[in-house]
Amino acid sequence: MADRKMITDPQRLKALAHPIRWKLLDALSIAETATATQCAAAIGESVASCSYHLNMLAKYGFVEQAEGGQGREKPWRLAERERSYDHEGLDEEGVLAAEAATDAFLEHEFDRVRTYLRGHGRESEEWRRAFSLMGMHAHLTPDEAIGLQAEVQSLFDRYRDRSDNPALRPSGSRPVRFLLTNFVIPDTPETP
Repeated sequence: MADRKMITDPQRLKALAHPIRWKLLDALSIAETATATQCAAAIGESVASCSYHLNMLAKYGFVEQAEGGQGREKPWRLAERERSYDHEGLDEEGVLAAEAATDAFLEHEFDRVRTYLRGHGRESEEWRRAFSLMGMHAHLTPDEAIGLQAEVQSLFDRYRDRSDNPALRPSGSRPVRFLLTNFVIPDTPETP
């Protein structure tokens, strides 16, 4: 993650502070290109809303127009596939913008999990077995936590090229979302 370009501009961070924008970014990461009309059908929002939010994402460099189309039927694509930001080094406005972007991201991700769980029983047995929802904790040092993050990232990186190149996707594959986080459990008493 250290080689990713960090978003430090508060205005760019504020542009991410809306769950519809996260839905659009996800839709474009799967479809690669889509019009506002196609995005509206994919995420269940109006075409006007999708058009507005796509234009806002474009204003701040997250999406761009793709080849072809005209007017509302112009296709969009991601300008960058990955986004990273942190509170470190930001002024008060930047910290607040990063917090708002994180809130919108988490709202979007948890909504995705809830939506999936509502339809989980209608998936094939094979896909039901592929699902997991777990919470774990371990006693780690900061260096160990960073090392564990790197190990998980390297496992995921084995499959990353499939996102950019559909020809590499095996038959029967579907987009599978991993939402991984780690955080220090606050104010925990020492255990014997």
